[in-house]
Amino acid sequence: MKAVIVHDGDLKVTDLPLPEPGPGQVRLRVTRAGICGSDLHVRHAAEASADVAAEVGYPDFMRRSHSVVMGHEFTGVVDAYGPGCRRRWKPGQAVVSLPLIKHGDDIHMIGLSEHAGGAYAEFMLVAEAATMPVPAGLDPDLAALTEPLAVAHHAVRRGAVAKGDVAVVIGCGPIGLAIILMLKAAGVRRVVASDFTEARRELARACGADVVVDPAAGSPWDALGEGHGHVRTATALYSAGIDALNALQKVPGLPWWSVMRAGERFGAGPRGAVVFECVGLPGVIEDIVTHAPFRSRVVVVGVCMEPDTFRPTMASNKEVDLRFSFCYDPAEFRETLHMVARGRIDPRPLLTGVVGLAGVADAFDRLGEAGRHAKILVNPGIDGDAGL
Repeated sequence: MKAVIVHDGDLKVTDLPLPEPGPGQVRLRVTRAGICGSDLHVRHAAEASADVAAEVGYPDFMRRSHSVVMGHEFTGVVDAYGPGCRRRWKPGQAVVSLPLIKHGDDIHMIGLSEHAGGAYAEFMLVAEAATMPVPAGLDPDLAALTEPLAVAHHAVRRGAVAKGDVAVVIGCGPIGLAIILMLKAAGVRRVVASDFTEARRELARACGADVVVDPAAGSPWDALGEGHGHVRTATALYSAGIDALNALQKVPGLPWWSVMRAGERFGAGPRGAVVFECVGLPGVIEDIVTHAPFRSRVVVVGVCMEPDTFRPTMASNKEVDLRFSFCYDPAEFRETLHMVARGRIDPRPLLTGVVGLAGVADAFDRLGEAGRHAKILVNPGIDGDAGL
């Protein structure tokens, strides 16, 4: 079969043996694969990711010296089963899968390990237990977006965003755009998006952002809007507490402390924004902590591979919650697939090109330029490209 191998930063189409499914495994004929930002990164800088993965207990993450078929965002059709499978679907059934597979007792990350070839290939192996059928009629272009959208779904859940919150998305690359889609699907009424690139700002509008800001010309924090209970200074926070205490003490027969606690349960009092950091560069967390309203929740989704600093005393004084988001769970993955199938989210604005295997290297280069492209898909069944 044809596949794209990365070795020492080079991407080349090569011939590989057809993979044979082992116990509990399914062979898929790949119909679409998405190029992820993490793929762009590990192409040239796998060592840092591999070192961190080893520290958290996964020693088999790809390194530059390895030869790996990448691609962990994908959809395909059932081609063959290995021994011990339940054979839940007929050959030709369209499916998606979590990008994890077991070989014996060892589990591997599909497309990010030399032990688990990914979807930049005509065929690949997945775990039957991690595989889910694609609802009838769903375009493979959209089914292939299940994985990155699931990352966004998990991040939004990590932020515990309510409909009345103001959400701020810093960075409108593919994950930032996916988060905008998920925020609007969750009913969040005001989403502010910020990016330096005009093309990405246009994509943010297409994904449903209510306010789009060029940070070179204005501040996203000035676009939060009025009437949301945001507090921007310490004196305003202190005054709000004293003013509430003074007003409640004038009401006879009501214990002011009980009323305060009851009001908190219903969202009264100062509130922060919910901020999604989707840039992944040093200094961005510090900038957010410094400028976001008091009591904001900051969800860090961007992957910064360099050491970074922020001022804990600033975060403490403003009571900023700092949360980190990485992946998703199987239920979130399935929920995302069915949200797309039911039309609750329309991720088509993310799709900016399709290439065959021979066009993968060029697509990597174009995505690295932060231009008009958001998500380029790989279709192993075509030659060249179909719309770059």
